[in-house]
Amino acid sequence: MSAAPVTAGAGTMDVTALPPISLEELNAAAALQTRVDRKYVVPAATARQVLATFGGQARVLEMGGLRSFAYDSVYFDTPQLDSYLLAAHGRRRRYKIRTRTYTDTGTSFLEVKTEGTRAATVKERIPYDLADRSRITAEGLEYVHETLAAAVGDVPAGTLGPVLETRYRRITLYLPESGSRATIDSDVTWQARDGQPWVLTGSVVLETKSGSAAGPLDRHLWQHGVRPSRISKFATGMAALHPHLPANRWNRTLRHSLRLVPAA
Repeated sequence: MSAAPVTAGAGTMDVTALPPISLEELNAAAALQTRVDRKYVVPAATARQVLATFGGQARVLEMGGLRSFAYDSVYFDTPQLDSYLLAAHGRRRRYKIRTRTYTDTGTSFLEVKTEGTRAATVKERIPYDLADRSRITAEGLEYVHETLAAAVGDVPAGTLGPVLETRYRRITLYLPESGSRATIDSDVTWQARDGQPWVLTGSVVLETKSGSAAGPLDRHLWQHGVRPSRISKFATGMAALHPHLPANRWNRTLRHSLRLVPAA
């Protein structure tokens, strides 16, 4: 792959040299709604070096002439923070509930993510009205309960309200050799409800999405000393913005990898 660098200041990656892939092609080749996610918080300079020396093939998602896209997600939890606490205590039958909005196209989905067997992540979603992205409607709640009952055998008690919003720009790569995806997220911003937004500075979040076996990009990262980070945009973000919450699972990432500054 003749990779282009991640630019530290702008938080972008020059992918003009890579051949494109359409969303339809990508979904046909690597939908990966059930997958193993490996996440890395990588300093921008390190990401630039590692990606520039990756020898595998890669194609970049392109839509409407764009190769970098704005994402906005709103996460929901009970007043007791059941979803967060399940993650904090490493429970097997944990889940996340969010709306995801693709800002460039103005489309939104309601998503339910659960932890399947062997740490596989299962994501199910339905189209959602953009005007409802910050709340769970009656129809949305019915979908959440039905999905969780089938996936984990339980549903959250009580109401579901918005607790965290994340925003970032994403570049998506398709890796034909392994039939997997990789994403590079820059300008990652967390904001608690009605709170100050905080942005991750100096680093990108690189994520590989594949089957149970590690892909060629994972192995390349490991060869360069880049190891997976324990990070969840939901749970780690909640822990960073609410220091009183139990956060042992993410302490190392919070101490060593997340440099947050107030966002404009």
